[in-house]
Amino acid sequence: MKRLHLLLLSVVILPFLACGDDGNDDAVVPSVNITLLSQSIDEGALVNAATTTVLTLSYSNTVAVSPDANITLNGTKLTASNSATTKMMVDIPLALQPGTAYTLVIPAGSIVSTKDAAASAPAFTLHFKTKERGAIPETPVTASTYEARRLYSFFLDNYGRKTVSSVMADVNWNNNCAEKVYSLTGKHPAMNCYDFIHICYSAPGSWINYNDLKPVQDWVGAGGLVQLMWHFNVPKSEGSTDYSFYSDENNFKGSNALVSGTWENKWFYEQMDQVIGVVLKLQQAGIAATWRPFHEAAGNATAKQQANWTKAWFWWGSEGAEVYKQLWHAMFDYFKQKGVNNLIWVWTTQNFNGNSQQYVQDTDWYPGNDYCDMVARDLYGIDAAGNALEFQEIQAAYPTKMVALGECGRGSNEAALMGQAWAAGALWSHFMVWCDKGKGSTDTMCSDDWWRAAMTDEHVITREDLTIDK
Repeated sequence: MKRLHLLLLSVVILPFLACGDDGNDDAVVPSVNITLLSQSIDEGALVNAATTTVLTLSYSNTVAVSPDANITLNGTKLTASNSATTKMMVDIPLALQPGTAYTLVIPAGSIVSTKDAAASAPAFTLHFKTKERGAIPETPVTASTYEARRLYSFFLDNYGRKTVSSVMADVNWNNNCAEKVYSLTGKHPAMNCYDFIHICYSAPGSWINYNDLKPVQDWVGAGGLVQLMWHFNVPKSEGSTDYSFYSDENNFKGSNALVSGTWENKWFYEQMDQVIGVVLKLQQAGIAATWRPFHEAAGNATAKQQANWTKAWFWWGSEGAEVYKQLWHAMFDYFKQKGVNNLIWVWTTQNFNGNSQQYVQDTDWYPGNDYCDMVARDLYGIDAAGNALEFQEIQAAYPTKMVALGECGRGSNEAALMGQAWAAGALWSHFMVWCDKGKGSTDTMCSDDWWRAAMTDEHVITREDLTIDK
């Protein structure tokens, strides 16, 4: 009986052994199944080229990009990487052009499991299109010089793809902070911002002389771009030689500046003539600039709950939105009348101050589409998410304008790193770091570590990166 039992057992076992041997002794069945859960661009989507800078794919397990991956967009190979937030996501940077049809191809085996080398995501193909440029004009509102139009085109071509770096010239007529950034990082900011704050003191032989163009010409000669702005100082009272731009430190009335025969009107136009004289010299020298006057006009005046602190902090906003817009229009028209054609006009919004529960937008203060080329926002100590919120609100409110970070730096916190702000969706056209003497090695309101990160970030344009045609 034992022998019979053994014989029967062998008959039962042998067929199973035979069935299990298919000649693929080395075959491995993956223990991990990878499926695509979501994608940031839908099949057939129509997207904005300026703001769609990355495709994010979310998978069912942790993944990595294979070294042999050949991910392409219209045949051009792209470099993908894990998302900074989770290894279950893959980010694929995109550099899109308006009005273009795209096909993105991820071959099988490009996205692999981190747990099982034999497991990979299936092949993936995505078709989408970008919107026509449409909203943002191709030319500036008033600038007509070759240099100004070339500068505007440079910003427009890079909008949504790169952000142009800039630094404040320690509220003066020099390149000191920019050179200190270079000493720290080995790269210069692409732009240097000069403030006409001291134009009321400017004179030959004085401690400051704006008519000496050498600092600006040296900067431009080295390949840099120029920003101009103006903390417009006024006498604290009629006949005073003590000046201020703060609304609570003078009795200068912006409404009177618009009325012929008043002392405010006389000062308003005298000071504009001084600035125009310098700007025309720059124009004759072939230098164009972005121009940011009358910034932060609304201050805290748009707070929903009014109090003694909810007011405009500069004189040009102290009488409200209507007077402010009249001042802007008066300056715009006067500059144009005097032949100024080399400026890209930048209006600075106060927006929500990061808190739409407490503030309304200052859209009533907007001078109008025909009176500016860009809209900026000044943010201090705001994190990446706050940057993104502000950018998206401004872009939604002013879809025909490029959006810039007019000023940035420390507030109660360090400013968000440019790379983090960009990744969060704050695609600023350019940013400008404010000066702060004695802070770090750059005398600016951002730390040395912040600058090191900024000047090596792939989305930041430095002076050394500039490719504007000469």
